[in-house]
Amino acid sequence: MIEQILELDFGKVWFKDNILIAELNEGILLDVESNRKLLAIGKKNFGDDPYGYISYRINSYAVNPMVYLDSASISNLKAIAVVSTSDMCRNNAVLERQFYKDSNSFEVFETLEEAVSWIKSQLRG
Repeated sequence: MIEQILELDFGKVWFKDNILIAELNEGILLDVESNRKLLAIGKKNFGDDPYGYISYRINSYAVNPMVYLDSASISNLKAIAVVSTSDMCRNNAVLERQFYKDSNSFEVFETLEEAVSWIKSQLRG
């Protein structure tokens, strides 16, 4: 169930259960400032409850890997998934995973359904 869609200047986010899903705009740079906006949305929506984040990469954009160091400070952000059908994007995400605190809590998928299922299993475990 999608609860609500928030339109941001750099993309849109929505929620499915205890998962924040972001579909960011073509050509942007996801920098620390934009990431902090996403983290604030997570805090507002989930409070201190555990949640997961899915980067739904329909569009091509760049990610500053420092966002993962910033995200690591959020104790209730339990898992990050990247969804893309692009080989290049998935390869980039594998490199990005090295910057996250727990590479076992960061996975790359080809479909949103796979990512949602994995996040839910991470939150249960």
